[in-house]
Amino acid sequence: MTKKIIEIASEIVQTQVSLASMSASEITLSLRQVFGTLLELQKAESGEIELPQVFDQAAVQEKAVGSITPENSIQNDKVICLECGAEMKQLTQKHLSSHGIGSKEYKKKYGFSMRTPLAAKSLTKARSKAAKKRGLPANLVKAIEARRQSKVQGGVPASQEIKQPAVKRRRRAKSE
Repeated sequence: MTKKIIEIASEIVQTQVSLASMSASEITLSLRQVFGTLLELQKAESGEIELPQVFDQAAVQEKAVGSITPENSIQNDKVICLECGAEMKQLTQKHLSSHGIGSKEYKKKYGFSMRTPLAAKSLTKARSKAAKKRGLPANLVKAIEARRQSKVQGGVPASQEIKQPAVKRRRRAKSE
């Protein structure tokens, strides 16, 4: 090996620290675990020891995510994906498609209401506040009432009338 095991372990832990905030004790523990794992792998590679089992990636993810309940996955400042354990402000369609599911399937699978947003509570509150500031709730009430009135009258609302295409007019040829 061109690099020492401790150098590789420190690079791995540095990458972990750059992606997620960790306390000093967590960094130390992580460094020890990574170093121990790399040491075991090196010994297994040289034939000194035999690894008891091959790590199952799905089992590792299940252990990491298994302790999180769906109720606790939506927190004030973050949402935790119950599929992979990733923490983010909002579970996007793109992220869920990486697991091969959509937002409806995700909500059904974990027992969320269809009206529950897959976003951090602080983000949901900020969006609600911005919508109220712009007057969207009042406009929504007006639109619902207008639709109700048009159904009662049996007519089509003016906004949904079929408009005739504009007729093209021919220009007259200039006469000299």
